[in-house]
Amino acid sequence: MTITRADFGDPRLAAFLQAHLDDMEPTAPPESRHALDLSALQQLHVRMWVATDAEGIVGTAALAELEPGHEELKSMRTEPRVRGRGVASGLLAHALADARARGVGRVSLETGSMAFFEPARALYAKAGFVPCEPFGSYVADPNSTFMTVRVG
Repeated sequence: MTITRADFGDPRLAAFLQAHLDDMEPTAPPESRHALDLSALQQLHVRMWVATDAEGIVGTAALAELEPGHEELKSMRTEPRVRGRGVASGLLAHALADARARGVGRVSLETGSMAFFEPARALYAKAGFVPCEPFGSYVADPNSTFMTVRVG
């Protein structure tokens, strides 16, 4: 597996991100879905990575600056055919190392509270994330779980 910065001109990335949005659609009402689309991920305050193997894109991760020293983990997705093989762990470690190297002090995330998101919550807890209150523009939502970790 190789991790590189995202190439937003790659049509495979657009399809992968659309599959992410499609996966999220049945999990919660629209107001409780917070995945970013392709154009939002191209904003200057967002850094995105893509993991690839010989068959193509197997995962994505992004960090979006909320305020100086505090970033949000976004667009964590692993291709279903490789789930359970360490793709998400590798991408998460890569993103957190990048944040740490840039002097970011804290990374937070929002993920679903439903059973569908249980593996994601376990991954984040294993990486040191702990539950927290809503951050940034989020509000309390029974469909959301908020987590944070100190990285610097």
